[in-house]
Amino acid sequence: MVEAPVEEHLCTRIRRAEQALMAHHEAVLRTYGLTMTQYTVLLALSREDGRSGAQLARACGVSQQSMATVLNGMQTKDLIDRTASPAHAKVMIATLTDAGRDLLDRAYQEVIVLERALTERFSTDEHRRFCEFLDRATATLVEQTPTSPAR
Repeated sequence: MVEAPVEEHLCTRIRRAEQALMAHHEAVLRTYGLTMTQYTVLLALSREDGRSGAQLARACGVSQQSMATVLNGMQTKDLIDRTASPAHAKVMIATLTDAGRDLLDRAYQEVIVLERALTERFSTDEHRRFCEFLDRATATLVEQTPTSPAR
C-alpha cells in the first residue's frame, strides 16, 4: 500500500487549520492582554454567568488546577468576581464584572472579523456543507479517542 504524503492526510490539514486559527486569535487577544483561555472564560460567562471553576475548565479544555490559576489572575485584573456557592461552601462561582464584559465586547469585535472572512470564502451551500463535514470529523475524532480504564 502506498501512503499519501503526510501533508495530504486529513488530520494534518485539520491541525494546520487549528494552528492558524489559534495564531490569529492569540495575536488579536494579546493586544487586549488576554490569553485564549481567558477569552474563552469571558465568552463562556457571557453566555451563562455564574459558573464554577470545574465547569469553566471543561468549557476551556484545561485542567481544574490550570483553571484555578487562570481565574485567580482574572480576578486580580477585575475581569471576574468569585463568591462561594450557596450550595457548596468550597465551590467558588465566577461571574463577569463590568470591566470583563467591556473587554470581551471589544476583543470580540476583532475576533469576529475572522469568522466573517471565513464565511465569505464559501457560498451558503458550501458553508453549510463544510460545517457538516467539520461536525462529522469532530464526532469521529471524539469516537476514536481512547479512554483511560477506571482504577
